[in-house]
Amino acid sequence: MFRFLTAGESHGQMLMAVIDGVPAGLEISAEQIDRDLARRQKGHGRGGRMKIEHDTARIVSGVRHGRSLGGPIALMIENRDWQAWSKKMAVEPGEVEASDPTAVFVPRPGHADLAGVIKYGHADMRNVLERASARETAARTAVGAVAKRILEEAGVGIAGHVVAIGSVQARKTSLSPQEIRAKSEESPVRCVDPEAESQMIQAIDAAKEEGDTLGGLFEVIAAGVPVGLGSYAQWDRRLDGEIARAVMSIPAIKGVEIGLGFEAAKLPGSEVHDEIGYEQGGYFRFTNRAGGLEGGVTNGEPVVVRAAMKPIPTLIRRLRSVDTRTKEPAPAHAERSDVCAVPAASVVGEAMVAIALVGALTEKFGGDSMRELKANMQAYKSMTE
Repeated sequence: MFRFLTAGESHGQMLMAVIDGVPAGLEISAEQIDRDLARRQKGHGRGGRMKIEHDTARIVSGVRHGRSLGGPIALMIENRDWQAWSKKMAVEPGEVEASDPTAVFVPRPGHADLAGVIKYGHADMRNVLERASARETAARTAVGAVAKRILEEAGVGIAGHVVAIGSVQARKTSLSPQEIRAKSEESPVRCVDPEAESQMIQAIDAAKEEGDTLGGLFEVIAAGVPVGLGSYAQWDRRLDGEIARAVMSIPAIKGVEIGLGFEAAKLPGSEVHDEIGYEQGGYFRFTNRAGGLEGGVTNGEPVVVRAAMKPIPTLIRRLRSVDTRTKEPAPAHAERSDVCAVPAASVVGEAMVAIALVGALTEKFGGDSMRELKANMQAYKSMTE
């Protein structure tokens, strides 16, 4: 079973991840992980933190001579900003002073600040926002890079791209995941529609001028996914539910849809369900409105997932809030932040979809090594042909 945990704070020493369930014999290197970490840091609208951090992963266990050993893989991503925060975020005993400029007592609407201090009994919201920060997604991106290597060996390609920022919507595309990946890499907003790209950049710049932030939509497509991942037998084994959970767990994501998603609720069944054909020894769908999943099980068509990201809650034009010490009105806390992080979120979305798919892949085909996993896949394929 593929699973992972992350640890670390936004301005702490480092982020860490421990991955369990990686079959032995997977070729993996820090350089491969670093490519996705670099992709996550790019995008028009990112803030000053990206000028400081140049994320690189260090594999500290579970890999020998470039191949996984079958045991847990541990990863570390150092925070370069730690030098400026080593005393403020020290592990050693100490008290937070009210005069400390890093202490936070005015919560930001839309963030975990207020609910977090109430839940855990903190006074300084720094104790909440450091872990609730989307900085944690760097560790998930590293885990996703490992998951994508497993998918690659299994013949599955995955790509994410931005389909909307604010009110600017990109035109629908019929490009393959490989083409989407190539074109989105060239775009500062990870959008494959040049006209929409230009308008998105203008919208981000306008929001920055106004001290505001913008959200949007991204899409992740996985092609080559075998038929039969997931199950309809129990609610918690339905793969669409697992994917939705994984993507919804990304900070600021407020909605997830698969295939037509919410649009399907507006249409008659004849315009929603994918008709079935058969040729050259295999079944196929004439359309892919279901987004590659039927009854919680993959059907052989590309898996298509979209997510809605709300605007980032840290605004330069600060919203109304309350000082938790005095209970008096006060402008919300503000610190270095992004104007728009939808392009970065699309990379994190790739990671989380990949993680969900690998979980289902290893559950179905098992195998303690990549060789065994691929042999099991080939045997299954020959049985279903």
